[in-house]
Amino acid sequence: MTILDWSVLLVTLLFIVIYGALKTKGSKDVNDFIKGGNEAKWWTIGLSVMATQASAITFLSTPGQAFHSGMGFVQFYFGLPLAMIIICVVFIPIYHKLKVYTAYEYLEGRFDQKTRTLAAILFLVQRGLAAGITIFAPAIILSAVLGWDLLTLNIIIGVLVIIYTVSGGTKAVSVTQKQQMAIIFIGMFAAFFIILSYLPQDISFSKALKIAGASGKMEVLDFSFDLNNRYTIWTGFLGGTFLMLSYFGTDQSQVQRYLSGKSVRESQLGLLFNGFLKVPMQFFILLVGVMVFVFYQFNEAPLNFNPAATNAVMNSSYSEDFVKLENDHKELELQKKEAQFFYAENPEDQHIVEKITYLNNKEIEQRTAAKELILKADPSQEVNDKDYVFIHFILNNLPRGLIGLLLAVILSAAMSSTASELNALAATTTMDLYKRNETSVKNDMHYVTATKWFTLAWGILAIMVASIANLFDNLIQLVNIIGSIFYGNILGIFLLAFFIKMVRGNAVFIAAILTQLIIIAVYFMDFLPYLWLNLLGCFLVMSLAILFQTISRKPKGIAI
Repeated sequence: MTILDWSVLLVTLLFIVIYGALKTKGSKDVNDFIKGGNEAKWWTIGLSVMATQASAITFLSTPGQAFHSGMGFVQFYFGLPLAMIIICVVFIPIYHKLKVYTAYEYLEGRFDQKTRTLAAILFLVQRGLAAGITIFAPAIILSAVLGWDLLTLNIIIGVLVIIYTVSGGTKAVSVTQKQQMAIIFIGMFAAFFIILSYLPQDISFSKALKIAGASGKMEVLDFSFDLNNRYTIWTGFLGGTFLMLSYFGTDQSQVQRYLSGKSVRESQLGLLFNGFLKVPMQFFILLVGVMVFVFYQFNEAPLNFNPAATNAVMNSSYSEDFVKLENDHKELELQKKEAQFFYAENPEDQHIVEKITYLNNKEIEQRTAAKELILKADPSQEVNDKDYVFIHFILNNLPRGLIGLLLAVILSAAMSSTASELNALAATTTMDLYKRNETSVKNDMHYVTATKWFTLAWGILAIMVASIANLFDNLIQLVNIIGSIFYGNILGIFLLAFFIKMVRGNAVFIAAILTQLIIIAVYFMDFLPYLWLNLLGCFLVMSLAILFQTISRKPKGIAI
C-alpha cells in the first residue's frame, strides 16, 4: 500500500469515528440514548438497517463465495422482501403502540418475565458471538496487508467502534451509517467498473457473463429439493423468510434501528426501502465476485489466496512439491486462457464447453492438492481461502488510492455492523436484565450511564470472541449459521405472542428451552441444511407450546 492508500483509509475511518462522537455527544435521557429521541427519517432507517446487516463479512466473503460457487447464494435473500412486508404489517405497529425500548419487553406483557428474560438471553448469546466475528473479519484483511498479529488488530478495530458507540448511542450509530453506506456504494461500483476495464480488449461485459456461465457461475436459480444443497429457491423463500423475519423482527440490533423512527410510517418505509434494495445489492456484490473469477481466467491466480498459508508451505520441506504444483497450475491457466478466448468467439461450440469443464475440474484438483500440502506443512494454517479472494484482487490489481478506498469500504461496513450490535446488546442488557431486576428507583441518567458501561463491556467481550475465532466454511456462512441456530426459536416465541392467544408463559418457556436443545443437537448431527433450522425451530417451539398448553388445560393433565 502506498502513502495515498494509507491517507484515504485513515482519513475515512477517523472522519467516521470523530463525526459520530461529536455529532451525537450528550444524551438527555434513556429514550435519547437507546431510541435516538425518535427522530430518524425513513431513509436514515433504511440505510441504517442495511448497514447493520451488511457487515465487512458481506464485502469480504460474498465475492469469494461467488468466485468459488457462483451466483446461487443470492437465493438466500429471496425471502427478505416478504419478511419486510410482514414485519411492517404486524411487528412495527405493536412495538410502536407499546413504546417498547426492546423487542423482548413486549414478551413480558404477553407472557411473563421469565419468557422475556429467556428470549433476551438467547439474543445476547447469538449476537454476542456474531459481534466478535464482525470484528474478526476486517482483522483478517489488515493482517494480510500489514502483517500484524490478529490480536492487535482486533483490539484496534473494537476500540474505534466502542468510542463513538459509547459516546452517542443509537443516534451515533444511525448518523455514521449514512456516511458508511455512501463510502460502501462508491467503493463497490468503482471496483466493478475497474474489473471490467482490466478484462482483455475483446472481452465485453456480455462475453464475460457467457464465460462465467460456461463455468457454472451464473446459475442463479436452483429448483431442486436436494437437502444437501444449501442454496435453492426453496431454502431462500422458506428458510430465508423465517430467518429474515426473526432477524429483522426480533433481533434487537435491527429492531432498535426502526424503533428510532419518528412514526410508524417512517419505520415501515425504511424497512420496505431495505427490503427491495437488499436483493439487488447482494446480486451486485456476487456479480463483482463473478467478474473477479472472469478476470482470473485471463490473469495469473495463486493456488491458494491466503498468503500466510502459501508462505507456510514455501518455508517447509514441502516447498519443492508446492512449486511443482504451481508450475502445473500455470500451464493449466494458459490452457484455460486459450479456451476462454475461443469460447468467447464460439459460445455454441459444445466441445469447448466440455473442455472448459474439464479444465475447471482439473484446477479444483490442483487447489485441493495445494491445500493438502499446506496442511502437511503446517496443520494450523487456514486453507479455506474464500474470504481472501477479493482482498487478494484488491491488493494486487487495483490502482493507488482505490486500494485504500476499498479497505475503507470493508472496515466501514465492519464498524457500522459492530456498532449496531454493541448498541443493541447494551440496550437489551440494561432494559431487559438490569433495569427489570433493579428494586430501587433510579433516574434516567443512571440507566444511560449503565448502558454506556454495558456497551464497553460487550465491546471488550466481542474483541475477546474475535481473538479466538477461526474461519468456518466462510465467514458469511458462519454468521448465518449462528443466527439460524437461535433465530427460529425466538421467532416462534414472538409468533405465539402475536397470534396464538391461548398459549401462556409457562408453556412457551418450557417449549423454548426444549426447542433450543433440539436445534443445537440437529445442527451437530448435520443432516439438515442450516437455513432449514429457522423453519424447524419456529415450528418446534410453536407446536410444543401449544401441546403443553393443551395438556395443562385438561382436568387431569400435567400442570406445567
